Amino acid sequence: MDHSALAQPANADEPLRDDRGTPIEAMQAERVAAISTFAADTLVALGVSPVGASTFGSEPLPSYLGAPLSHTRSLGQRASTNLELLTELKPELIIGIHRYTEPHARQLEAIAPFYAFDVVSLADSHRAVTGIATALGKRAEGEALNQAFDARLAKLDEAPGGVSAILLAGAGEAPFAYHDHFLSATLLEHLNATNAAGPSPTPEQTIPFGYTISLERLLALNPDVIFLFATGSERAFANNPVWPYLEAVKNGRVYEVGPHWKEGGGPIARRLILDEMAWRLYPEDVARPELPPSIASHPYS
Repeated sequence: MDHSALAQPANADEPLRDDRGTPIEAMQAERVAAISTFAADTLVALGVSPVGASTFGSEPLPSYLGAPLSHTRSLGQRASTNLELLTELKPELIIGIHRYTEPHARQLEAIAPFYAFDVVSLADSHRAVTGIATALGKRAEGEALNQAFDARLAKLDEAPGGVSAILLAGAGEAPFAYHDHFLSATLLEHLNATNAAGPSPTPEQTIPFGYTISLERLLALNPDVIFLFATGSERAFANNPVWPYLEAVKNGRVYEVGPHWKEGGGPIARRLILDEMAWRLYPEDVARPELPPSIASHPYS
């Protein structure tokens, strides 16, 4: 198993920067806004309830984070954050995803100190968790969260293996499949499973993190397990005549997973994904994790 994506010990005196190149300075911020589910997740894991949070999909706030968001205001979609409401909330710090916030970065900086991270890979997740924790004056806590996750990965290194899987998103005629470096797909490798979608043809670039795949190509790959990311629309590709011939479909091993799988870089989401993925890949060897019914995976039919 290649552990290059795992957290590496960091020099506590080493200066950190976000993915915009902005040096991260520790501060005592009680009012923090999160532009992304990932940022809200990381804040909650560090014991901070965000005053406002942007998300994606149909949920106004990520439900899997539960009670810590009971007083959090929804700022709308991560790519179109309600800046007027954000200003009214008077945050002392703003954390976001780089690619969604870059168009209005200056507006955000005018509201409060702002740090942004692009969280696609597991290494990105480790780096961003440490960065956010550092901004909150909690660097040691952030590194401890990363180390705890790595310890869990290490325990699963002896998973049985011999299974292939693919992660699919979208609802059109052809779904979107995720490359190896996308965080949820990376976890397959750590569970000794093969990601049927394979590696990126441009490994030096984080984006694109996947590709549109035809049903004919999917049949050629024929993974044992298919994980479908949640969508609010009927999946047209599941009505394709090829679909019933897939081994995963024939064997009842197609699972619709919760929305946290799509933006799983936070400490809470990545642990939930890992434990549920392990159980679905190896149901005879791994215990079923306890998850709220609203986010638990279920067989797709």
